[in-house]
Amino acid sequence: MSGGRGPTATSAVVDESCVLVDGPWQHRFVGANGSRFHVVEAGTGPLVLFLHGFPEFWWAWHHILPAVADAGFRAVAVDLRGYGASDKPPRGYDGYTQAADVTGLIRALGERSAIIVGSGMGGMIGWTAAAFHPRMVSRLVVVGAAHPLRLRAAIFADPRGQFAASTPSLKFQLPRFEHVLTRDDAAMVGDFLRRWGGPTWTGGHDFDEYEARCRQAMRIPQAAFCAMEGYRWAFRSLLRLHGYRFVKLLQEPLVTPTLQLHGALDTAILPRTAQGSGRYVTAPYEWRLLDGVGHFAHLESPDVVLGEILRWAKS
Repeated sequence: MSGGRGPTATSAVVDESCVLVDGPWQHRFVGANGSRFHVVEAGTGPLVLFLHGFPEFWWAWHHILPAVADAGFRAVAVDLRGYGASDKPPRGYDGYTQAADVTGLIRALGERSAIIVGSGMGGMIGWTAAAFHPRMVSRLVVVGAAHPLRLRAAIFADPRGQFAASTPSLKFQLPRFEHVLTRDDAAMVGDFLRRWGGPTWTGGHDFDEYEARCRQAMRIPQAAFCAMEGYRWAFRSLLRLHGYRFVKLLQEPLVTPTLQLHGALDTAILPRTAQGSGRYVTAPYEWRLLDGVGHFAHLESPDVVLGEILRWAKS
């Protein structure tokens, strides 16, 4: 555990300073794609950009970030648009804009390309960024995330499986559901972490701190609304022209070498859903199923995930 501000999930007022946790890294703000992003940076070398999922923030990578830096890379974790200390504009949670956020960040960090590591929703954004901007994503590591088209197909084709698993996020379509998410000091955030995480992790001593930090970060004003908007766009776009164009663009096969890591106990994105993602990749591709691990492999089995990231980055 790094020093600095400790988590207080029950404090009356929450502001962005709660995510500025001290550690062997630097906090700074970077302008990209018309917004200001909070990034956490360590090390020098080729850029590895880490994208967190829901209901997390950059702290999802606090175990892995310093070790990647020590291995000779420039490791940068970002609070995605709408999360943590990054800007929270009312719009821009569509797949196009979030992919452009990634490439804008790469440019703003002074690089021409990066290795992208994304988990959950961050993994979905990673898939999209690699598809839309292949020259800027040199390698891709996806943790706990199916290719967007594979997920979409499985929701419709597997009603007792992926559709049932996606039911919690279907509720995000309800207007003002963000107020439900943040009720009782964002208790529902803890519910999602427990529901989707593997039992070894959720029953361990690190879980309580992680839950408290994520609950606190989700209570930053507008953060919950912004988190919902990404899911809302994914469903709204199904019936709109720009959603049709989005699907057509994603149908182009990926030319980025891709490593896909997935927990065998993942109840958010079922392993059988994620495993079909390789059909969308024509570049070198590897799939690895992690036994005893749920949706948050980067936290549940950080040493294994770290080793796989470094192996893929150096190969």
